[in-house]
Amino acid sequence: MKAIVYSEAGGSDVLRLVERAVPEPGPGEVRVRVSVSGVNPTDWKARRAGGPGQRPPFPEVVPNQDGAGTIDAVGAGVPNSRVGERVWLWEAAWERADGTAQEYVVLPERQAVALPDAASFDLGASLGIPALTAHRCLTVSVDRPDRLAEGSLAGCVVLVAGGAGAVGNAAIQLALWAGATVVTTVSSQKKADLARAAGADVVVNYRTDDAAAAIRQAAPSGVDIVVEVAPAANAALNHDVTGAAGTIAVYAADGDLSLPVRPLIQLNAGYEFVLVYTVPKAAKAQAVRDVSAAVAGGALRVGEVAGLPLHRFPLEQTAAAHAAVEAGAVGKVLIDVG
Repeated sequence: MKAIVYSEAGGSDVLRLVERAVPEPGPGEVRVRVSVSGVNPTDWKARRAGGPGQRPPFPEVVPNQDGAGTIDAVGAGVPNSRVGERVWLWEAAWERADGTAQEYVVLPERQAVALPDAASFDLGASLGIPALTAHRCLTVSVDRPDRLAEGSLAGCVVLVAGGAGAVGNAAIQLALWAGATVVTTVSSQKKADLARAAGADVVVNYRTDDAAAAIRQAAPSGVDIVVEVAPAANAALNHDVTGAAGTIAVYAADGDLSLPVRPLIQLNAGYEFVLVYTVPKAAKAQAVRDVSAAVAGGALRVGEVAGLPLHRFPLEQTAAAHAAVEAGAVGKVLIDVG
C-alpha cells in the first residue's frame, strides 16, 4: 500500500511516499481503507517538533490525525458486523506512529466512528480535531451543560473568534444546532461571507467595525461563551464583552496573557484552556457522541456553501497539502487517498 512517512523533523520536504505492507488489526482494533485524510495545524506542528533533524518518537511516522473511509477488517473482540461500515476517524496519530495519510490504517475501534450514508467522506475527514475542539470549548463552562444537543444552549450567546477557520466553523454550526445565538469575528469581507454561510447570526469585521459595540449590541447582557483562537490579541475585547459567569475557552496560543483580575472576579467569569488530545476520557467520549448526533441531524456541513471551502490534494502531494495549511489556507485541506 502507499503511505506518506517522515523519519526526521522538518519542513514539508521531509515527507516522502513509500510502499508498505497492509497492516493487520490486533485485538480491539479495526482496519480502515482510507478514502480522505484531513490536515490540521497540529499535523505540521508535530512534523516540525524539536527542530530540523530531530528524530520523532517512532522510526517512521505517518502524519494526519483525521480521516474517513471504510472498515475492511476487524481484530479479535470487534464484531464482524463492522466490516463494510463507513467511518470517521479521530486522533489516529496521537501517541502512535500511524496517521491517516496512507491507504490503510489500523487503530482502536472506538476511534473509528460510524458515518451515516448521507454524510460524505469529506465531512467525515473534516470532523476530528476541529469538531471535538469546538465541542469542548462549548461545554467546558462550569455552570452550563457538559454535552451538546438540540436546545442545550438555548438562551446562550456564543462569540466565536475567527469564524472562518475550521474550529470556528465547527463551533458556529454546533452552537447553532444547540440553540445558541452566535456572534463571530473575522478579518475580511471574504471571511465574513464564509461565517455567514456557516450560519452565524452576527458577523463582525474587527478591522473595520467597532467590534465591542457590535458585540454588545447583539449581547446586551454580555457573551456567555467565547471560543477563542487568539487569546492575547483579543484579551481586551473579550474582557469588555464577556457577561456574568461567562467563560472564555482558549484552544490556541498567540502569546502570554495579562488578566484584569478584579473585573473578572466581579463577573465570576473564567478562562478555560483546551487541548483536544488531553481532554478527559469521559468528556472526549461525550464529544464523539454529540458530534455524531449533529452529523446524523444534518447540522454539520462542509464546502463553500457551509463556510468551509475544501482544498484537495492527491496522496502524492501530501507535502503541498501540509504547506498549504502551514501557510494559513482558509477552509479545510483534504487529501484524496482512496
